[in-house]
Amino acid sequence: MSRVAGELGLDVREVTVTSRDGARLHVEVYGEEGAPAVVLAHGWTCSIGFWAAQIRELARDFKVVAYDQRGHGRSPDSAAYAVEGLADDLEAVLSATLAPGEKAVIAGHSMGGMTVMAAAGRAAFVEHAAAVLLCSTGSSRLVAESLVVPLRAGRLRTRLTRSVLGAKAPLGPVTPVSKAVLKYATMGRGASPERVLQCARIVHACPKAARVGWSHVLAELELADGVRELDVPVAVVAGADDRLTPPVHARGIEAALRKSLGLTLLTGVGHMTPVEAPEVVSGKIRQLVREYVVEGAGPKADAGAQQKEEVA
Repeated sequence: MSRVAGELGLDVREVTVTSRDGARLHVEVYGEEGAPAVVLAHGWTCSIGFWAAQIRELARDFKVVAYDQRGHGRSPDSAAYAVEGLADDLEAVLSATLAPGEKAVIAGHSMGGMTVMAAAGRAAFVEHAAAVLLCSTGSSRLVAESLVVPLRAGRLRTRLTRSVLGAKAPLGPVTPVSKAVLKYATMGRGASPERVLQCARIVHACPKAARVGWSHVLAELELADGVRELDVPVAVVAGADDRLTPPVHARGIEAALRKSLGLTLLTGVGHMTPVEAPEVVSGKIRQLVREYVVEGAGPKADAGAQQKEEVA
């Protein structure tokens, strides 16, 4: 049994999915086959365990599919570090875990949200996506807009940020100092010590090769076209204290969406929204499943909704 399933006391079906280039992905499926489906894509340096709160909450009523991005968790590393590979992987997971024509809510956090944007026009995504939740993500200028380095915007800050995020030094064990650094860089002022520790354990477990390799991909990311290609209802959630992908990214994405359901900006929350604000994220997913999978088309999302911003 997977570690996440054991910790949560849930039954799980483990699947190995092969992506287009032969990369193998570790996938876990919770809940009952035939139940409304949710697919979870985690972010950079994370793993399936990052979604533990959502799996615990949602697997009671839904089929929940979660997978380790290549090089993360139990998915072996791949020499192919490219955003196209992330899109290939999501396509492969959707095709392997959902029946033909089966619809799902797809939620992506950080790099997982970028994965969703990259896959927006892919055949399997179009076939299976009923609605999307984007959490704490961006589509471009990630290094230039990052606030991790406390300097004015400009070339120096961009250069230093690139060096920090792509540092090749091993993270080492989780210590009080490393937890403080992680909280500063990735979490909001309201994050509890327990949630900081949870995130630290997950991030420190990420292999160095994957952490560094994907940092270079994210530094050059350009997915504005992918945002515009998302042709399903999309809800956006962001932390007001997010230093890695500040709210400017969420607002830009939300304004460019074809079918926006609005932006929810979370006060006192940083980049790790599914861990820092699990009730909000799980609630958004549950609402999307009810409206766009269980009930079908759901309420109409139009251009007017793009002006909506909710502060929570």
